[in-house]
Amino acid sequence: MKWETYLRSYHAFLKLEKSLSAHSVEAYLHDVKLLSKYLNDSGQELLPSAVQLHHLQAFLKWIMESGMTSRSQARITSGIRSFYRYLQAENLILKDPSELLESPKVGRKLPVVLSIAEIDSLISAIDLSQPEGERNKAILETLYGCGLRVSELIDLRISCLHFREGFIRVIGKGNKERLVPVGGIAQKQIRRYMDSVRKLQQIMRGHEDILFLNRRGSKLTRAMIFTIVKELADKAGIHKNISPHTFRHSFATHLVEGGADLRAVQEMLGHESITTTEIYTHLDREYLRSTIIQYHPRG
Repeated sequence: MKWETYLRSYHAFLKLEKSLSAHSVEAYLHDVKLLSKYLNDSGQELLPSAVQLHHLQAFLKWIMESGMTSRSQARITSGIRSFYRYLQAENLILKDPSELLESPKVGRKLPVVLSIAEIDSLISAIDLSQPEGERNKAILETLYGCGLRVSELIDLRISCLHFREGFIRVIGKGNKERLVPVGGIAQKQIRRYMDSVRKLQQIMRGHEDILFLNRRGSKLTRAMIFTIVKELADKAGIHKNISPHTFRHSFATHLVEGGADLRAVQEMLGHESITTTEIYTHLDREYLRSTIIQYHPRG
C-alpha cells in the first residue's frame, strides 16, 4: 500500500463515517500529507505502517522550526493522532506510534465578544432602505439570537423554522441535528424579510427551501456573511476584530452572564464537550471586577 492508498481510504472514512465537512476533511488530509512530504524530503521513504514515535517527534521538531505557531502545531499533532487511530482501528497497523506523542502547550485564547450596545449599534448601521437591508438585519438577529455557526446560518432552511413551537432545527457539525430556541425579535425580523423581500425574488432551482438568499436567488456564501459583518462594523465604528462567529461568542457570553445553566448553553451551541462551553465562564471579567469594587472593603 502506498501513501495515496492510505489517504484515499482515510478520506472515505472522514467523509462517510465521520460525516465531516469538505473543509474539515481537507484539513485532516493536509496534516497527513505534510508528514508524508517531510519523510520523503528527508530521505526516509517510510510507509505509514513503518513510522515510529521518533519519526513523528522529528516531524514535530521540523514544523516547529519552520515557524508555525503552537496552535498550528497542536492542530497538526491532533490530525496525525486521528490518522493513526484510524489505521489501528482498521487493523492496518499493530501499534499506534502517535500514542505517546506530546502536543505543544497552547494557552486558551479568549474570544472577542461584543457588548449588547455594540450589537445594537451594528444592527442600527444597516440601511433598511435597501432590499438586502431587511435580509442582513434578519441574518444578524439570527446569528445573535440563536448562536449559530456561519455554516449553519447559510444552510438554514424554511422547513426548519418552527416558530409556533419557538424553535429552529439546525444541522451542525458532523451532520448532528439540534433544536435551538428562537426569540421574538429574530422571528419578527425573519418574517419581515420573507414577506417584504424574499417572496418577491426569483429563486434559483434547488434553493427554494434556503432561507437567506443573494440577489440572484441562490444560497449565500460564508465569505458574503463575513463581508456583511465587516462592512457593518466599519460603518458602526467598531474597531474590534470581529467575524460572524463573534455573534455566537456574544450569544453564549450574554447567556452565561445572565445566569443561564452551562449545560443548557452547551446544548444550544451544539458543543460535544462541556469544556468547550466553559470558556464563556471566564469572559465575564467586567462583572467580577465591578463586584469586587462594590463589595470588597478595599474596593
